[in-house]
Amino acid sequence: MMNKVLRLGIVITGSFLWYHTAVAEDLPLTEDVPISEFQNRIEDTRAYDFDAPPQGMFRSIALAEDFEERLGFQRTHEIVPVKPTERFSPDVPAIFIVFSLHQHYQGFKVFARCRPEKVPDVAPETIVSEDAMHIALEDDSGYLKLPPPKDGWKPGQYKIEIHVGEQVNETSLMGTMRFTIVASGK
Repeated sequence: MMNKVLRLGIVITGSFLWYHTAVAEDLPLTEDVPISEFQNRIEDTRAYDFDAPPQGMFRSIALAEDFEERLGFQRTHEIVPVKPTERFSPDVPAIFIVFSLHQHYQGFKVFARCRPEKVPDVAPETIVSEDAMHIALEDDSGYLKLPPPKDGWKPGQYKIEIHVGEQVNETSLMGTMRFTIVASGK
């Protein structure tokens, strides 16, 4: 009896190996194909736009007049924008950048630097307001608060650089956002 079982096992194993060898031999092999034909093709890639709102790690990002904290569906604290807009009055107490994040596996900092883009009598390279926030591992959302400059917000267009990392440098830029301070009565 044991001898029959052993022979049956050998026959099954042999036929299994024969079948897989026969199937593998039928597959066509392509020889000497350059990597550029199937990987990292230029037409499949697009350049990242650093002059647009940040993407990638940010699920959403918006400018707002304020924010509020809500209890999320996983009993986490969610920061959500209140009155999202890109047009503010000169007497606004602060401009908030409210964002939600995709999952991340370590803490980091998010920085905002605000510069005038089209503001009369203010040099474009001047940083008029800035803020930073440390994002912990468990954070899904956050905000940055841009207080008004010493002289207040002057009417015109402003540009905010959003940086991510441990410090602001030439490689930490994730994108830019723009807002307008509208003169009173307009």
